[in-house]
Amino acid sequence: MRKIMIVEDEKVICEELCALLKNAGYEAEILTDFAHSVSVILDSNADLVLLDINIPKMNGEQVLREIRQQSDVPVIMVTSRTEELDEVLSMSYGADDYITKPYNPTILLLRIQAILKRTEISGTGSCSYRDIAVNPGKGVLDSGQTQMILTKNEMLIFMTLLQHQGQIVSRDELMTRLWDNSEYISDNALTVNISRLRTKLAQLGYPDAIETRKKQGYVLI
Repeated sequence: MRKIMIVEDEKVICEELCALLKNAGYEAEILTDFAHSVSVILDSNADLVLLDINIPKMNGEQVLREIRQQSDVPVIMVTSRTEELDEVLSMSYGADDYITKPYNPTILLLRIQAILKRTEISGTGSCSYRDIAVNPGKGVLDSGQTQMILTKNEMLIFMTLLQHQGQIVSRDELMTRLWDNSEYISDNALTVNISRLRTKLAQLGYPDAIETRKKQGYVLI
């Protein structure tokens, strides 16, 4: 049974989420120790985290940044704010998805299902790109001298481009692959993920690995 950690300080919302997730067949755990949010989340071995931005002690974006230093566990950011900046920041810090309150329970479950499905897809055997060893299951690119950890979204984008190396992959195809339904992903979120992936490939010695083809998509060369 997949385990989902709920990081939310509003008791009623926690109870509603817990009931929703359990009815959908997930194990749900509610975080109560906000003074040690990051360590509790990492120790929980959760398969996915629902992380509210407005929580006590540290805000959700700070928590996310610290989690990403140690883990690539899938994270959906949840907030009552609707500013586009929050979405861009969350994605730039490594969130796998972003949803605003009040959210549709069915859509939330679909997003959770899509992310967990991507986790299974990315858990395939190792392969390579040029002189880089690629381990999708661990979310790692290894040049032999440097290891780079990718988020789930970054790895899925990279694997999609790698499977079509030398060919154009459209933004629509990437968004559909990421979220299973392109209406669930913003254009900005994909741009942020591509930018982060480019930066990590540059740190491994390949600054021009991903080419942008105007009005067409991207090519891994």
